[in-house]
Amino acid sequence: MTTHSKIISSVSEKFSNARDSGDLYFFPSTIWKHEELGVEFEIRLCPALQKKLDGDPTVEASRVEGTRLDVFAPPYNPNLHLGDLQDDGGTKYAVLLNKFALLPDHFLLVTEEFQSQASPLMPPDLVQTYLLLVAAYKAGKRYLAFYNCGEHSGASQPRKHIQFIPVGYDNPPIEPLARVANLEIPDKPFSLTALPYANHVFRLPSQLSSFAPEKIEQTLSRVFISLLDLVVSTIRHDSEYPSGKPSYNVLITLEHVHLIPRKQDVYIMPETGAKLSVNALGFAGMLLAKSEEELEALKKESVGKVLRSVGLGSVHDIQVEDTAAEAD
Repeated sequence: MTTHSKIISSVSEKFSNARDSGDLYFFPSTIWKHEELGVEFEIRLCPALQKKLDGDPTVEASRVEGTRLDVFAPPYNPNLHLGDLQDDGGTKYAVLLNKFALLPDHFLLVTEEFQSQASPLMPPDLVQTYLLLVAAYKAGKRYLAFYNCGEHSGASQPRKHIQFIPVGYDNPPIEPLARVANLEIPDKPFSLTALPYANHVFRLPSQLSSFAPEKIEQTLSRVFISLLDLVVSTIRHDSEYPSGKPSYNVLITLEHVHLIPRKQDVYIMPETGAKLSVNALGFAGMLLAKSEEELEALKKESVGKVLRSVGLGSVHDIQVEDTAAEAD
């Protein structure tokens, strides 16, 4: 097994080598900043993305009706394989570079044995994710971890995988809003009430990385379960929520864990009928447009309206007795 620090130290070189060898597709893009709701959203414009994906046989195979190709099943492409991790309880993971990358050094934590992407993050998943974030921080890097859970979350693959992308101090764009939230009760979930959609956030203890391993697992598990309870509660208040398992997005930084309940995986633009896919990164404040027309339509429509349409309405006022409200 590999250590978390060795994986982090190998990411950049392996990414460059895989891109040069053709094992990895990297799509250059342009970022547009868009201020709204007190958040400086980033809209990434990448016209080449759809065109290049259309020519890849693995993507075409996954689009065949009635099939879902498990592209994260072993054996792994050695040029994309960063290493393996194992939890103390025996759960094994592979760490892989993302084959289709919009950002350099985008990698994935994938369960070695098949687990469904519709299943919640378990204690080992949370611990390994957190330890990778800590290893990156110790190496002078900041990463955002995110997870798309369920049919309406924007998930594209059936096997459980947590994704990691490099970010700066003020990123992801939603994080500064969480960082300045004045909490009435510090050790409880809270909501970013300025946002027009349901969201549930927990501020992690500042010294969490120094806790004993079992204490880290207990803390992360308690945080996640408290947020997931609120997601389920929010969904139960929506009489038109689709049947089946709940869908939600997860964002994890060293400071906060965010869970956002989802109702739809795409937003249909009223003027053109074009479908805009939204996954966890959209709720992190980072959206993707594949054309200039899509970019202009998104800015005209407003990011808040798009996110509210694929998310749920907040029932924070109803839940406030069990959560710590964000101070005005």
